[in-house]
Amino acid sequence: MVVGVLALQGSFNEHIAALKRLGVKGVEIRKPDQLQNVSSLIIPGGESTTMARLAEYHNLFPALREFVKMGKPVWGTCAGLIFLANKAVGQKLGGQELVGGLDCTVHRNFFGSQIQSFEAELSVPALASQEGGPETFRGVFIRAPAVLDVGPDVDVLADYPVPSNKVLYSSSTVEIQEVCLMPF
Repeated sequence: MVVGVLALQGSFNEHIAALKRLGVKGVEIRKPDQLQNVSSLIIPGGESTTMARLAEYHNLFPALREFVKMGKPVWGTCAGLIFLANKAVGQKLGGQELVGGLDCTVHRNFFGSQIQSFEAELSVPALASQEGGPETFRGVFIRAPAVLDVGPDVDVLADYPVPSNKVLYSSSTVEIQEVCLMPF
């Protein structure tokens, strides 16, 4: 198995290193033709507008959309979630292009600037029972996007209560998995 990691900006080096520690070959993806050589893809966290501009420059969006449509596993973290969402709000002037495929609406930087970042303990009972892991997980909210709504085929795996909404930790569809802290 070879896992591609979108290597335009953001935490791609950390994802490659984590894959290596697990004994999985990870390769950097910067050009559309490189997607042909991987069985799955990670779209890491970073600055989503910068990542989108670089993806546009390298004409990556058509290839990324095709990769998702083929049903290959895709995992997005933070900015990766924004890329995979079918709709995004709170974008910079002019918006940004999305890959789509995950039936949700996200709001980028929902929690504010870097200074508003925080950590919280999240209850993940479904994951604990399915995977045999702990009942809680330490969630890190760094300029986190919010999921404003999800479609009927998106499974909510955990949430975090906030005054007016809830925050999802992770959700998935059959072919797309993303991890991020987001209000719902």
